[in-house]
Amino acid sequence: MTGTCDVWISAADHARLMNHLYPGDRDEHGAVLRAGIVEAGNGLRLLVRDIALAEPGIDYVRGQYGYRALKPTFIHKHITGCRDERLAYLAVHNHDCDDWVDFSTIDLESHERGYPALRDIGKGVPVGALVYGRRAVEGDIWLPDGARARLGEYRIIGQSIARRTARPRTVDDGGGIYDRQVRMFGKAGQDLLAEARVAIVGLGGVGSLVAEYAGRLGVGELLLIDPDVIEDTNLSRVVGATATDVEAARLKTEIAARLILTANPAAKVTQFPFDVLNADAADALKSCDYIFLCADSMRARLLVNAITHQYFVPMVQLGAKIATDEAGALSDAMSAVRSVRPGEGCLWCNGFIPSGTLALEAKSDEDRKAQAYGTNEPNPSVITMNAVAAAQGINDFLFDFLGLREASGDWRYEHAHFLARKTMKVVPHREPECSECVRRYGRGDALGLPGVMARPVTALTPKHGWLARWKEAVGAWFRRHPRT
Repeated sequence: MTGTCDVWISAADHARLMNHLYPGDRDEHGAVLRAGIVEAGNGLRLLVRDIALAEPGIDYVRGQYGYRALKPTFIHKHITGCRDERLAYLAVHNHDCDDWVDFSTIDLESHERGYPALRDIGKGVPVGALVYGRRAVEGDIWLPDGARARLGEYRIIGQSIARRTARPRTVDDGGGIYDRQVRMFGKAGQDLLAEARVAIVGLGGVGSLVAEYAGRLGVGELLLIDPDVIEDTNLSRVVGATATDVEAARLKTEIAARLILTANPAAKVTQFPFDVLNADAADALKSCDYIFLCADSMRARLLVNAITHQYFVPMVQLGAKIATDEAGALSDAMSAVRSVRPGEGCLWCNGFIPSGTLALEAKSDEDRKAQAYGTNEPNPSVITMNAVAAAQGINDFLFDFLGLREASGDWRYEHAHFLARKTMKVVPHREPECSECVRRYGRGDALGLPGVMARPVTALTPKHGWLARWKEAVGAWFRRHPRT
């Protein structure tokens, strides 16, 4: 085997699979995972879309060579289904072990007898096997180009995120500049932060705070997405911005990058100073470990919500809102923290991406600006309320991404209403036929993403004025040379 391949699964599907593999009889059981395929910038990732449990004695029977095996009719049904839907095929079974697991010689010999034929039947989809211990997983993935890959990481994504490998990770001692926080979550946790690839969409009042917190926590790689230049009215709430930045018309991504690198010079920071619907920005989000959505746009919500369900990238939508009544009196002042996970907490199901607003945003830049603020006047915004949302959001990231707490049962959004002095925990619902969290669930590269702009075509530029052509040329240069 020459490479690695990651497998991501929702916490609910993992729990269902483990209940099947370990019912308490200490016997061997089997199943087939059907998985979406993602060719991300950092390698191949498979997303478990659904599970076919093999019924003992009917689908999982005495083997000709080994102890037990999947029945040929069961295999054929699911490999042809995977072929037709362009999903990867993964056969799984368990061993009676805990945090260390590997394939037996008999397992590997059976792969060599069977998987070349399955790869032919699959016609270009990856095929392979996973073997489970109670807290360990190993893989043998046969790729369409003839290569074989071991399992890199098996990631379980729910409210909290857990990881499995074939054997426990080894960790070096010492926390360095992060000593005080390492005393809380250990060197292993700090290493996970250093390896994390995190995106911040929107670098305004909330996003700039998230950037500073992420930099000081020691997050290793950050993608910054925002097309805007700093203005003087931003100085009261965009952390790190100065009057000199306004005079220089600096991009908000530049200011956030400076803030992060001041806190953590070792961080890798990539700027995307354009709309999140830009094809390159959207592509970059697919390979992230976590996304902070801090932008006002409904189009941004639609895209990032889709990426979470389609690519299994966890995200949190953060924001603050101040409302006044017809007489101009303050009627509400609130901050919102809405966590979204694959198949859970969908912003579309819960009415936070109104179709009417999306239609308005699609009309023109002027319409989008008017819609975003409700009137032609800018919305009120105060740094303290932004700080509540940002601190809660990144604190949730810390505890969930490092697996420091257990799931709390019902999935909840958190809304803080400061006038009423109350915090509401809202249980989001799920539409059974949702076009986003159901239809897109785990499909990976098999589906397109909503609203993503086509890459610029040179032949179109003569139709535009000189200013538009100049802007497109600058945008194209930045896309070819993302800032690192």
